[in-house]
Amino acid sequence: MSEDSHIDVTKIPPVDLRSPQRQLIEWQIEHADLDALIDQAVPVAVQLDELRLRRMKKRRLALRDQIVQLQSQLSPKEPA
Repeated sequence: MSEDSHIDVTKIPPVDLRSPQRQLIEWQIEHADLDALIDQAVPVAVQLDELRLRRMKKRRLALRDQIVQLQSQLSPKEPA
């Protein structure tokens, strides 16, 4: 391997693990996971604890609200 093919890691910017964009992605993934769980649970809701199902739905709604709020903060404002 030649020296030209090495990557200088000192020139790579550090990844901000708590950036708003990363938080948005994490929330979107969690929301999608809850969607899938709820969709699977609804046909067998009698077998599933009703309280647990309500909590999942409530968390899903809260995540949706957080996602919308963060997206509005991240998106550029359009001129009036």
